Amino acid sequence: MYDVVVVGSGPVGLFLACELRLAGARPLVLERLTEPVITDKAHGLTGQVVRLLDHRGLFERCGGRGLPIPAPGFFFGALPLRLRVLGDDNPMYLLPCYQRKFERVLTERATELGVEIRRGCEVRSFAQDAAQVDVEVRDQAGTSTISARYLVGCDGARSVVRKQMGVAFPGITDDHIVSRSAIIAPSDTFRFTAAGRLVVAGLGEISPQFHRTERGVFTLAPFDPQRPHLTTTEWEDEPAGDSPGSGAPMTMTEMEDSVERILGVRPSLAPASGDEPGLLRRLSGCNTRIAERYRAGRVFLAGDAAHVHSASGGPGLNLGLQDAANLAWKLAADVQGWASPGLLDTYESERLAIGRRVFMQTQAQTALMAPGGPTTALRELFGEMLDRVENVQLVADLMAGSDVRLDMGDEDPAGPTGRFAPNLDLCTADGRRHRIAEFQRDGRAVLLDLSEGGELAAATSHWTDRVKYVRAAAATTGAPAALLIRPDGYVAWAGIDADGLRSALARWFGPAELPASWATDLVGA
Repeated sequence: MYDVVVVGSGPVGLFLACELRLAGARPLVLERLTEPVITDKAHGLTGQVVRLLDHRGLFERCGGRGLPIPAPGFFFGALPLRLRVLGDDNPMYLLPCYQRKFERVLTERATELGVEIRRGCEVRSFAQDAAQVDVEVRDQAGTSTISARYLVGCDGARSVVRKQMGVAFPGITDDHIVSRSAIIAPSDTFRFTAAGRLVVAGLGEISPQFHRTERGVFTLAPFDPQRPHLTTTEWEDEPAGDSPGSGAPMTMTEMEDSVERILGVRPSLAPASGDEPGLLRRLSGCNTRIAERYRAGRVFLAGDAAHVHSASGGPGLNLGLQDAANLAWKLAADVQGWASPGLLDTYESERLAIGRRVFMQTQAQTALMAPGGPTTALRELFGEMLDRVENVQLVADLMAGSDVRLDMGDEDPAGPTGRFAPNLDLCTADGRRHRIAEFQRDGRAVLLDLSEGGELAAATSHWTDRVKYVRAAAATTGAPAALLIRPDGYVAWAGIDADGLRSALARWFGPAELPASWATDLVGA
């Protein structure tokens, strides 16, 4: 019997499997498709998840250089977000990385950890009782049953797992929105300046990212200067599915028509050359939905199976990968027998609250990009509001996924508890400099003792099989005396009081004394 069956080998399913294995659980990944999808999807990761990948040592493997650095600017609803004004409080980290490369990195990591992945294996149904979940699957050999302690659906917006759970997926569908995308060859119509602005022949200089007119939104992203990624978004009078030619294959002429309607100038476009996958895609309609529940007994939802929304600001991977990080260590704790009562319930309460924030803000961004005079007036007002630092901070935190404070029990309202671990420069007894991220490479919880005498070593002695004790000095002024950091990077406790620490350890990492039969199987511990 497996500990956890993960349905879907997209980024969230693969990352969940890696996290489970790091935590000592035995996952099985089931994927309906026989080969990885190589078509163009996401182009990078944004927000807090970039720091999470750094905590797992995946930042550089995905193309990052050095340390994660916040972006100096971004966009919200096609309005510029000047992030430089936030200084050290800027939470909007960016990591450019095509989804196909990211999935390749995660697949390699899963293989290193010994994760079993079965392709060409379709989940048909499942049944659960108090002890396990029996999953009916079909592959080339026929139909069979796989049993596991838990099942997690990471199988996308049309999730079979969610439908089998009977969980509603309410939300909003706008049938009038049509998005078109193409990877094009360099065109004489478009020229980038040294400052990163875009010069359009016959129009002049515009922002290449989210340029809104009264007729739609235009974006030209030069992830690769020889293969710019062009996207248009239009609001059509008739429902997208009813418009003429809506079911026909997308063409480059259709892309040229769309650009002309939005910008008022007609480009000459050709598909990009080379061996890399191309793209010529039309998406009709826009869905924003969130599952009413993320759990039903021994079955859970994560990623797009739990929530779908506009891609504005790139919230999808940020949200889904943190779902996985939150859930994995809690499932492993239950499988290994040390989960405190109610620990698994905190997955839904914590992640659903954050999912609802994304549900809200992606709709707000779509509304700010829509055509029409009232929207233009709203954008003018909103733009003035973004001249204030406090409003930039609010929007940046919202987009980064760092605006929701998790309930960690008794805590200082002004302290770091309930937030992702702060960036601290540390120095250990051997004189070496470190960052907090370096102590979470193995996916374990960390008690970071920054007190002068290491007063908290004794308080954590009964939890060292589940929590790594690290004594260090903080080079950053104003750092707490100690931080208890969960495997998903969130601070569960901060302070110096030993009794408060023991209470937090018991709440999140089980009783001090474990049954004699309990044994750890922590990979890399």
